[in-house]
Amino acid sequence: MLATLRVKNMALAEKIEVEFGPGLNIITGETGAGKSILMGALAILMGERADKSLIRAGEDACGAEAVFHLADASEIDAILEQNALPPCADGELILRRLVRASGPGQNLVNDSPVTLPVLKSIGEFLVDMHGPHDHQSLLRTETQLAMLDAFGRLWDQRLKYETVYDELRALEKQRDELTAAEDVSGQIEMLNWRIREIREAALQEGEEEQIETEHQVLGHAGRIQELAGAVVQALTGADEGSAFDVLSGSRRALEELQRLLPEAETWAAETDDILRRMQELDMNIRRAAEDIEASPARLAWLDERLAVYHKLKRKYGTDVGGLLALQRESEEKLKMLQTREERLGQIQAEIAACTARLEKQALALREKRVAASTRLSSLIEKELKALGLAHGEFVITFREAQPSASGMDEVEFEFAPNLGEPVSPMRTIASSGEISRVMLAVKKVLADHDRIPVLVFDEIDSNIGGEIGSAVGRKLREVASGHQVLCITHLPQVAVFGARHYAVSKQVRSGRTVSSVLPLDGESRVEEVARMLGGRELTSVTLKHAREMLAGA
Repeated sequence: MLATLRVKNMALAEKIEVEFGPGLNIITGETGAGKSILMGALAILMGERADKSLIRAGEDACGAEAVFHLADASEIDAILEQNALPPCADGELILRRLVRASGPGQNLVNDSPVTLPVLKSIGEFLVDMHGPHDHQSLLRTETQLAMLDAFGRLWDQRLKYETVYDELRALEKQRDELTAAEDVSGQIEMLNWRIREIREAALQEGEEEQIETEHQVLGHAGRIQELAGAVVQALTGADEGSAFDVLSGSRRALEELQRLLPEAETWAAETDDILRRMQELDMNIRRAAEDIEASPARLAWLDERLAVYHKLKRKYGTDVGGLLALQRESEEKLKMLQTREERLGQIQAEIAACTARLEKQALALREKRVAASTRLSSLIEKELKALGLAHGEFVITFREAQPSASGMDEVEFEFAPNLGEPVSPMRTIASSGEISRVMLAVKKVLADHDRIPVLVFDEIDSNIGGEIGSAVGRKLREVASGHQVLCITHLPQVAVFGARHYAVSKQVRSGRTVSSVLPLDGESRVEEVARMLGGRELTSVTLKHAREMLAGA
């Protein structure tokens, strides 16, 4: 569950911290008090886009933090492991988001930086958010199909279909490339030339660097030998005063010194070692200088070889590895074009076989969808009755569609609110109150079939009231028996069913308007429900009514 939500410098929220509990958490407050700030903070923590307009006026940044306590962190831990992040410790997960006025923001999971897509992938397993505009998504047929597949747990069957669909698309792409090719003979000629040019160059990984090194040496052979001779002369030259001669002289002095001073024996050994290494160094320098053969022919060959590398790299705009890859790709494309007609025939046969397999998978998927739709319709109608639509009829209809990544079906959620009326697509329903109840019924059924721990409902009870509001409150409490639910509401009939109740309000402090969130209990909760019933002026009637409603709930 979501244990703690912290918000700092976001819109009216200077610093807010809310401790939520299990079950149904109700959030109320007057319009403009800042309830939407909490939902906005939670949304960006789930990976939604964060606009810099969220930052409180006069501040450089705003931030949000959520602490989750997970009874089963296995799915989240799997995502963390995939992204080289440490697992949740004792089921605790901490998400942080920082939005800066200038410069990039920061996303943290358990104090480790992550990308926004990773944050979003984690959020999809934690929170399911339903705002006042989510009704519109429920009216889209693609959303309806996804809901049906989620209810029926058809993702494995759908994956089988998608695998064949992707295979078919790849074959169709190959066919289109072959049939779209123009001037095949010209392409073959061009590819032959390219392949021959790169192949004859006999390029090798690492050779260019070796040639450049040798070219550098031979190009300065005279100066290298001159400098090497000077070093050798200074080290061991025949002239008096070479380093070797000077050190040899000191060695003779050490022989006498070690008879007088015992520790000089060590110095003598060290001097011997230096003399030995000096001779080795002399030999290495001589050998290296002698090996340099300033052959004009060799230098010319190196120039020509470097020119080949530079020309091809410049011509094709890539490095040696890219040139070798281009040669392989060109050889494959040439082979494809040379066997074009034969390959086209093979691909057409493969497409026909793949299409047959795709249709088989689509029919298997449709069969499972139809079975799931019957169960889903029945359960939604049951929920609608509990929400005051005693004669509401909910039907899922199917139409065949062209193959797509989701199958060969198009579904439509259809609904009739009253007895005797024909069902019609939900998108034609004019009553927002009816749409709200259908959405809650759908979400209630789907919530019973998923493992997302936190459900958020932001004013989905708009345009309903009275007994229907009480029915919605009872339904939310039912949903909260298996999930933690956060619900923003303006209806006292809904608010009284909460296991916990929080009031959002705004005040003026030091000339600035700030929002605050307070947990309500006892008389403070009675007063908030009374305010929702009768406005700011609390009367004995509204207070009495509020107590009765809370007691009844």
